[in-house]
Amino acid sequence: MMKMKSKIINYLFITIFFFFVACNNSGENKDTPTTGKITIAVDETYKPLIDSEVDTFESIYKYAKVTTKYLPVDSAFHLLMNDSIKLIIVPRSLNSEELEQFKKWEIVPKINKIAYDAVAIIGSKDLKDSTLTIKEIAEYIDAKNNDRTKKAMKIVFDNNNSSTISFIKEKTGVVQFSSNCYALDSNIAVLDYVGKHKNTIGIIGANWISDKDDSTHLNFLKTIKVFAISKDENSEAFKPYQAYIAQKTYPLYREVYTLSKEAYSGLATGFTAFVASDRGQRIVLKFGLVPATMPIRLVEIIHEEL
Repeated sequence: MMKMKSKIINYLFITIFFFFVACNNSGENKDTPTTGKITIAVDETYKPLIDSEVDTFESIYKYAKVTTKYLPVDSAFHLLMNDSIKLIIVPRSLNSEELEQFKKWEIVPKINKIAYDAVAIIGSKDLKDSTLTIKEIAEYIDAKNNDRTKKAMKIVFDNNNSSTISFIKEKTGVVQFSSNCYALDSNIAVLDYVGKHKNTIGIIGANWISDKDDSTHLNFLKTIKVFAISKDENSEAFKPYQAYIAQKTYPLYREVYTLSKEAYSGLATGFTAFVASDRGQRIVLKFGLVPATMPIRLVEIIHEEL
């Protein structure tokens, strides 16, 4: 009888102990760098790349779940700055106003450059030109330009709030788009439209045309042309190939960042570390972008005449 009482007391003690432990831990963070659930916001330009990063990360860490919201860049920043999300992946760092807000929160933002990207200019197969200068791009999209030949060209991009559009405006100095510019609803829609319509130019992220293992993207490449871009008419033109992005000779290159407000080492930290790791950076390389945290080797092949 005494033994039975002792067992009951021990059971009650253990039960109460775990009850208090559970209560004490209820306010603690439930995710770790390799376990738990998190939702991140990503500039929709990087969907092919980040889909692959997330799939690989989750295949390695079975107890980690990363849900991705693909949004225009302004929407991603809005979620970060309004405390709705801990991690975003975007083509710019925090500006001075955003950094000041982090100071008010007394949070040190975790800013990591993960890749060098590029904006690609694509065109329909019927177009004779294969190169464009920055000035010529501006002439096609600028509302102030009255050149009828330029105005006859249709310019399509993914959406009105696209980061590629903000970037092109910044590079060309154009303030207001011409009436021959049209917003579609995705990068895939831009590829499809340019492939099916004559006299058309599209503006997209380079990673949408760079995955050589994706048969869908390879099929798109058969129906479009990718323009080589030069700074001006006296400069050499380059296509958005990795070597030219790495050397910054392709004029429309840009940088990609992870921005986190996570104040502890949780899943946002773990996923960022994975993308910046050797394996994560190899995925960046596969998608035609240039890794930011691992060295790359550029090889020049010289063909000697026989």
